[in-house]
Amino acid sequence: MTTDSLFEQLKHPNPHLRERAMWELAETRDANTINRLVDVLGDEDVVFRRAAVKALGIIGIDAVPPLVVSLLNSDNVTVRGSAAKALAQVAVNYPDVSFPLEGLQGLKTAMSDPNPVVHIASVMALGEIGSPAFEILLEGLQTTDNPALQVTIINALVSSGDERSIEILTALTNDKSVDPYVSESATSALSRIDLVNKYKRN
Repeated sequence: MTTDSLFEQLKHPNPHLRERAMWELAETRDANTINRLVDVLGDEDVVFRRAAVKALGIIGIDAVPPLVVSLLNSDNVTVRGSAAKALAQVAVNYPDVSFPLEGLQGLKTAMSDPNPVVHIASVMALGEIGSPAFEILLEGLQTTDNPALQVTIINALVSSGDERSIEILTALTNDKSVDPYVSESATSALSRIDLVNKYKRN
């Protein structure tokens, strides 16, 4: 299949055909494939857009630099949010590959994006990256005064699976100066961490 027809397949209603096209694009990509996929991140067609996000995640580390550029510089909030989601997909697909510093720094900057769609997607991506993103998440937790963002960071700390999260969350549950919504979230996050760790031990 030609690259053009594979891009058309990314819009197909059948998820299996979309999935096959994603893998084929990743395997047969040329110098333009990544940029073409990045161009789809603002598309009106949600199916097409999500397929591009996943395809970029399958391509992996090579997609990180152009995704960071879109995350930080696009005027389109959909593009910025989709770029953060694609970075999360890279982390999910390549857990054993060390995540590029450029990607970590880009997501750290995007945590201050004025749009909640973007800063929440960026925090969730950092949670998927795990321990390498721990310090960034911790700093975000300590410097933001936005309770909704703090709660998202708490959940990302749980996802990160980093043992150091337990101490941070315990401190939040005991801190009377913290927003009650945040401290309740920390309490429920602690019980989830226990479950996650038990599950891992078993």
